[in-house]
Parts: sequence; structure tokens; C-alpha cells
Amino acid sequence: MARLPATGTRRAMSDRAVAHIRELGLTYGRVTALDSVTLDIPIGRMIGLIGPDGVGKSSLLALISGARTLQTGTLQVLGGDMSQPGHRRQVCPRIAYMPQGLGRNLYHTLSVFENVDFFGRLFGQDRIEREARIADLLAATGLSRFRDRPAGNLSGGMKQKLGLCCALIHDPDLLILDEPTTGVDPLSRRQFWDLIERIRAGRPGMSVIVATAYMEEAARFDWLVAMSAGKVLATGSPADLMARTATADLDAAFIELLPAEDRLGHSRVIIPPMVPGACEYAIEAEHLTMRFGDFTAVDDVSFRIPKGEIFGFLGSNGCGKTTTMKMLTGLLTASEGTAKLFGHQVDPDDLSVRKRVGYMSQAFSLYGELTVAQNFDLHARLFKLDPAKIPGRIAEMAERFDLTAEMESRPDALPLGIRQRLSLAIAMLHAPDILILDEPTSGVDPVARDAFWQILSDLSRKDGVTIFVSTHFMNEAEFCDRISLMHAGKVLVSDTPKAIIAGRCAATLEDAFVSWLEEAIGDTPAPEVSAPHVGSAHTPAKSPAFDPRRMFSYAVRETMELRRDPIRGTLAILGTLILMFVIGLGISTDVQDLTFAVLDHDDSTISRDYIQQIAGSRYFIEQEPLADYAEMDRRLREGKLNLALEIPPNFGRDILRGRDVEIGGWIDGSGPQRAETVQGYVQGMHSHWLTQRMREEYGAAAVAGDFGLQLRYRYNPDIKSLVAMVPAVIPLLLLLIPSMLSALSVVREKELGSITNLYVTPVTRLEFLLGKQIPYTAIAMLNFFLLTALAIFAFKVPFTGSFTVFVLSGFLYVTAATAIGLVISAFMNSQLAAVFATALITILPAVQFSGLTDPVSSLDGVGAVISQIYPTTHFITISRGAFSKALGLEELGGAILRLALVIPVLIGLGAVLMRKQER
Repeated sequence: MARLPATGTRRAMSDRAVAHIRELGLTYGRVTALDSVTLDIPIGRMIGLIGPDGVGKSSLLALISGARTLQTGTLQVLGGDMSQPGHRRQVCPRIAYMPQGLGRNLYHTLSVFENVDFFGRLFGQDRIEREARIADLLAATGLSRFRDRPAGNLSGGMKQKLGLCCALIHDPDLLILDEPTTGVDPLSRRQFWDLIERIRAGRPGMSVIVATAYMEEAARFDWLVAMSAGKVLATGSPADLMARTATADLDAAFIELLPAEDRLGHSRVIIPPMVPGACEYAIEAEHLTMRFGDFTAVDDVSFRIPKGEIFGFLGSNGCGKTTTMKMLTGLLTASEGTAKLFGHQVDPDDLSVRKRVGYMSQAFSLYGELTVAQNFDLHARLFKLDPAKIPGRIAEMAERFDLTAEMESRPDALPLGIRQRLSLAIAMLHAPDILILDEPTSGVDPVARDAFWQILSDLSRKDGVTIFVSTHFMNEAEFCDRISLMHAGKVLVSDTPKAIIAGRCAATLEDAFVSWLEEAIGDTPAPEVSAPHVGSAHTPAKSPAFDPRRMFSYAVRETMELRRDPIRGTLAILGTLILMFVIGLGISTDVQDLTFAVLDHDDSTISRDYIQQIAGSRYFIEQEPLADYAEMDRRLREGKLNLALEIPPNFGRDILRGRDVEIGGWIDGSGPQRAETVQGYVQGMHSHWLTQRMREEYGAAAVAGDFGLQLRYRYNPDIKSLVAMVPAVIPLLLLLIPSMLSALSVVREKELGSITNLYVTPVTRLEFLLGKQIPYTAIAMLNFFLLTALAIFAFKVPFTGSFTVFVLSGFLYVTAATAIGLVISAFMNSQLAAVFATALITILPAVQFSGLTDPVSSLDGVGAVISQIYPTTHFITISRGAFSKALGLEELGGAILRLALVIPVLIGLGAVLMRKQER
């Protein structure tokens, strides 16, 4: 059938549309996500975007919600241009966006109530209004009894319900749901859509746009948009699309809507019945149990799979399917029970058994930097195939799985369907007898999915390969010879699909699965509760340019997450203290307690007096005398001596007769700076001893020209390195850890996807950054007091200045340090990169240009400019002045003013660089 135009909607619908889309285009590098999309989405309807992963559904929804920046074309949503920041700010409270992924817009350490409360704060609701709305929403979704449970401990279905509560807290006119039921069990999926229907019944004017890969879900929507390769294939009601394509279901209709070249060679999947044979079991699980600490992931699972059977594993995410598969392949060792392959217990170290198994993981696990041919070759060698047979085997698999034209391509550049075929081909490369596939067709288009299952059919029926496959698609489960339904780590039932349907007197396999789940949960179907209270269509009050409530919502949420994350909390509070201990214990440049020994050939009263002169100083500790040169060399090499002296024969006699004498000295030069200091000490004491001897022998006339120069050091009379260095190390530590933590707090949201909440809520960039900064500034001030106390009481560094001035300066400095982290976070998208970038950007300039090692006055050019604008320069001046020089506000006022001026510059720069939309 020819491709249908994208104008299948009724003209009346286009007159009143929630979104007008014209020539909309979006690219990611060389990948085209949306290709000149033109569409009018009717208002007040339940709209479905259907198609596999990668066709542009999520990109289109992100543009409609305002979460992503427009590139080409025009987009009007709720009566305004989404390319205009003013309209986005105005319309933001009228749109709710729930991104793709289980609980991706949630904060997993926060409780159910705290998550919804956080979103209520972002939309400017006061406490009384928030609590009323939250109680209403939780009651409607059945989450009231889980009010205090952390979101991370919820099931997939409950996470999606919580995400929906967060999205509905502000009564939106447009609700956008991006694949909200992916990975959710059929019962939770059905409850989710029933809830949406009740909400729509209470607010008929609300428009709902949903992206889904489940065609059975799409069948219940009012109006559909079929998409492929970034283009709109057709629009209309489910009945319209099936009527136009003369098909009985949406899966078949979607295939017919595809361009002819995309469905070339497609045929309906036909799996011949399994021929009964000898009862030889390929896989046997006997009372398999897997525990992770107190959590039981798999609980007493048993089943047997005959050779050549296609065995399906059904269940929601987190029910234990993947864990069971890993135990069967030896990737995990069972806590209890046994797993057998062809009658032999699975042994991770027995390669002969594991070579009979091919495993295809849920996530794409091939090497993106290698070509397809190189991936084939690598895996062939990993399974120790005969090198002479590898090229022929690779050619055979490439031809069988239609990959010959892709051999020089990299896997990441291939369409999803071809990548899945490649993963299957590599899993079959070593000709295994068992094939274990973990959700192999998730996100694959229907044509590629049918082709994939036809390959599985041929492998099972023609090659006798046993296939153990997990899936979320009920129509795929019906292809299997037998299936197991799994829930909460337990197998509910194992039988043929028809027998399971008949056993529950159900119309479909999904109905049967739901029936088993309801029985396993132990609840009878709950009576329908009313939909949450939602207001009528409204025009929200103008959002203020700066709302402290929104700012503090982020500050409170960040504080709660820190309290519940022991690793981050420990690093935040004790990180600088630990570093201070480490640096303080090894920071001293003072040279004392040096070990020395003497090879005394004279052994006279005068030579012993000379030795005593050195041993009596506070710098040297005398060791056992040396017997010969060999012992001297050995003890110096072993590091037992810093200095070895050789006193020649007749040393005392020559001194008394006024003859020239020489004393040999050997210094350990492995540390040049330390060696030079030792040399200076020895020369000084040697000169002092000679002068003293001359005065004793010849009187004052012998040293008549001698004079003494008495030096006095201010601020550090004993010239202790700790007194000089500790006040300079405090600024370094208060710069590194706080800036790193503030940078990570933002980048972590980017990695987890919760940064979307910034994009689609009224919170401004400045509110977001200040809210993030507040808790880390408070923690940094706590570190400031701890470091100061450590310096004064542990390292005995005297504090002589104004403590009030020092505290004020410390507050300004840590505020600037956390602001630096916020600026860095604008450029980083991964936490690892943020750690390295923050360390480099903060420590290198602080060490080189702040006066820590070289005076600022000695710098010129760019170095001098950096030193003047870098906050560490000014705080080192303040820290040294407050500790050692008794300086106060009058003397340090200029440095404090410079610190105060840099804060708004850094925060403003961070706000400018932080994006309010994804690009």
C-alpha cells in the first residue's frame, strides 16, 4: 500500500489545535531526528505517537514541551511561538512533561510525598495548597500508603504513577507522556491508563500527547500519529488507520504505512509447531534463589526447557528475569539452588559448557569503536575458534543475518534493528546450542521485529537451538512454545500461551497475565477511586522573575539528598578535613632529626668534642659509629643515614698545632633540597666549632675581626614551615572540595535526566543555581570552621588577627568557590569529567598564580592578570594576615572587597551559561 499523507486529520480539528507544527527539523550531529514535520495536533484529545525507538517521537515531545531548543521550522503550542522565551515562560505552568524512562523525573532518595511536594514548590504553591493537592493525587493513584517510601524502592508501575502525580500537581492544560509504560507489567499498565481516563473525564479540556511502542495501548487513544525515520507517515484514529490499510490490528497497519522500501521482503512470522522428540533438557533451574544483601531478587525458581524449544520469560522490570538469565549463564552465582545446562551444573570456569551458550544482553554490548567485522573477529577469538576457520564462519554469519553490506560500518552508526541482528549474529558465532536473549526487540520497529522472530524460528526448528527469551510484548510471547509469568522474583505459572489463557478463562494473554498478577499481589481489584481534583482551563498568574520559594525548593531537596547519601555526605563534610590531616602531616619543610654517624680515625678528645658539637644540636641524631667505608656505603644506600662524617687520623694534634685539617662528609643527595639544607647546617656548625676552639686556645685576639649578626624573624620567630604553609593550604582545600561538590550537584542531574525539571518548570536558571549553591556553601562554612580549629589546636598555628573578619572573608570565599563549580558545570555532562575539570581549573591557577609559592609581585603578563582576578589570591592574603600578622578589617578591606565583587560575576556567568533548554 502506498504511503499515506500526513493530512488524514479532519479539517475541523486543525482549526483548534493544541500545537501547530510547520516544517519542523531537528538533527543531532549527522543524525536527523525530525525531517520537515508538518502537523496539527487537535486539542482536548488523547493523542498517540506510535513507532519504534529512534523515529523522532521523544524529540518531537521535547520540542512541544519546551525542553529542547528549536532548530528549524515553526512550532506553536497553546497559542504561542515556542521559539520565544517569553511565551515559554508564560505557557510553562500550563504544560506537564513526563520524560521517557522509569522515574526519570524523580529523585530516588526522596519519599513519595517529598517528590510531589518538591514539584508543588516549583510551581509556587503554598504549603496548604500543596498538601491538599498531594493528598488528592496520592489517593487517586493508590500511593497514599506509600507516602513515606523512597521513590527508588517503588516498583516500575508505582514510579510511573508517582511521575504522573508530579506532572499533575499544577493542573496542566497539556499533559505530555513519553513512553510512560515501557517496562511496566500489564496490570500496572492497565491501572495507569484507567487513571488517565478518569483524569480526562474530570477535565475534558485537557489534551494528552503520548508516545508509545505498544500498539495495544495505542488502540485506546483518540488520534494517532504514525512516525518513521523522523517523518509523519499518517494521522487519524486507530479505526481510520486500520480501515485505510485494510488490516485487523495496529501492528499490521503500521507496517503497511511504512514506505515500500522499508517493508521490502517483509512477511508474517510463521513458527511451525515443535516436533516432539527425545526428552532431553537443555536448561534446568532447580530452586534457584539470588539474594543481594537483604533483597531477594529471585526466589525459589524452578523450570525445565527441552532442547529446541522457544521458551518465553514475561514480567516487568525488576521482577528477576535478567538475574535468572545471568545465573543460567554463569555470570552470577546462585545463592541457593542449581542451574544445569545439558545435564551439567553451570560452572563459570568451565569454558566447554559456556561455549554451548550464546547470550544477548538487554543493553547493546558490542564495541562501538570497532567495525562490525572487527567485532566478529574479536568475539571469535574470545571463544577460541580455530583461527583458520574464523574468516569462513564470519562470512557465513554475515550472509545469514544479512550483514554483508555493513561489515566495515561501526555498530553505533547502524539502525536499531540492524544492531539487534548483529548482536544475535555474534551470539550465534560460536554455534551455541542454547541462545539466551534478554528483551532483544525492545524499541525495534515491527518489520525488524518480525524478521528477528523469523530468524529465531529457523534457529529453533531447523538448527535445534534452544531459545530462552524475555519480552514485554504479549504478541511476541504468543510466538513461544511455552512461557513463564514472573512477578517479584517468583514464577507464577509455566505453560503454553493457549493453556495459560484457557486456564484463566481470559480473552487475551494480557488479560490472563493481569489475572495472575492480581492473584499474586493478594488484592482483589480495588474499587475505582475518583480522579484527583483538577481545575478547569485557566490562565495562570504571571510567574515572578525571582521566587525564593522555588530557589529554596532546590536547596531543601539537595540537602535531603545529601543527608541520605552517606558517601557524598562524608566527602562533603570530612573531605577537606582528611586532606588537611594528610597534607599537614607531610607538609613540613623543616629539616631536623637528621641521622648521622662518624668514621673516627683519630678517636681523640678533640674529635669526640667535634662529634658532640653536632650531636648536641636539635637538628642531628647520632647513630652507631661507622667501622669502615663499606658499612658507610651500605647504611647510606639503605637510607639509615642522612650524613656520614670521616675524621682523619691526627685530627686533634693538627688542630692544636694550627695545621690545616679536612673532615670528609657524605650527604644523601636523593633529595636535593634537603641535602643542601644539611650541607648548610654542617658548614655552619663546623665554622662555629673552629671559632670556638680558636677563642679557647688563643683568646679574644684570635677572633678580633669577628662579629655577630643577630636576626629576628617577625610573625614566625621559629621559622616553622607549618606556621607559613597551613594558612595557605586552607584556601586551597576550601576551593577544591566545595567547587567540586557544587559542580557535581548540577552535572549529576544531567546524567540522571532530572535536569528536565529545570527545562519544563517555571524555575529560572538563577533560582536553580542559587538553590544548588546554598547547601554546599553551608557545608563549606562548616569545613572552614573545622579547618581553622584543626590549624589552631592540632597544628598549633597561632591565630593573631580578627576572627570576625576572617569568618566574613571565609564566607565570601566559599561562596565564590561554589560559584566556580556552578560555572564549570555548565560545560560538563558527566560527573567524571566534572571532577577532573574542577580539579584542573581550580588547583592549577590557585597554586601557580595566588602567591602560594611565588610572590604575586613577581608575576607579569597573563599570570599577573589571573592572580588579580582569582579569589584564592585574595583569601591567601587574608588567611596569612589573620593567622600570623594580626591584621583586621582596615588592612584586609581591599582583599575582602575583591572577594565580594567576584561572587555576583561568577553567579551571573553561571546563570548565563546554564541552559534552560536542551540542545
